[in-house]
Amino acid sequence: MTIRAVPAVTRAVAILRLLGRSRTPMGVKAIAQALGLVPSTALHILRVLVVEELVKVDPVTKQYTLGAGVVALARTANEGSDFPTMVQPSLDDLSRRYGVTAIGLELHNLQHMIVVALSRAQTPVRLHVDVGSRFPALISATGRCVAAFTDQPKAEIEKRFRTLRWNNAPSYETWCKEVDAVRRQGYSIDRNNYIAGVTVVAVPVPTARGPISRSLASVGISGQLDRARTIELAHDMQKAAELAARGLG
Repeated sequence: MTIRAVPAVTRAVAILRLLGRSRTPMGVKAIAQALGLVPSTALHILRVLVVEELVKVDPVTKQYTLGAGVVALARTANEGSDFPTMVQPSLDDLSRRYGVTAIGLELHNLQHMIVVALSRAQTPVRLHVDVGSRFPALISATGRCVAAFTDQPKAEIEKRFRTLRWNNAPSYETWCKEVDAVRRQGYSIDRNNYIAGVTVVAVPVPTARGPISRSLASVGISGQLDRARTIELAHDMQKAAELAARGLG
């Protein structure tokens, strides 16, 4: 199937993603510079997005942020999927027992994974992640799970791996061995590779056939998760993933 490019749609989506990543409102010039757009083009698209309530603009500062329409779309998307609702009690339990931020992720391709459910750690130090956050599909512990249970060619996986940005990147050869281990043991642990001082544990949600499309991840401070406790966490996450898989049929 050939997908024809629609520049206006591509630019509109890029603007929404940029505003979603930005911690502060942005003006037309800053948006245009960040995306390599002509300012007048960015302004025309922004005006349409404002009308559709996907973006809002401060009438005084002329700064743009995401609008309430995006929240409504995200809520509708989540309501159309059983996975976030089904997995939330397990995420809450994992977060409470282990002091981690527990996450449910949907994996649509080798490009991105998307956070669809979340339970934040009740600790003084927490990582910033929200429902709707997107991460490269092959990064960290979840990325190893994706690579272990995908049907994509090895050449494509290697190509995407070499574009990833880590705090302490493993070599491709080491990473491949870790992916092989995930196939055998059914979970992945990333200790300080992706983010210094942070341990990420991930497990795939089992499927009857085909590559995985969902995953659970837990993110915690490495100093609070020794090896024994991390493996215990991984095993409990596997139980939660199997429970979700049964519920999803």
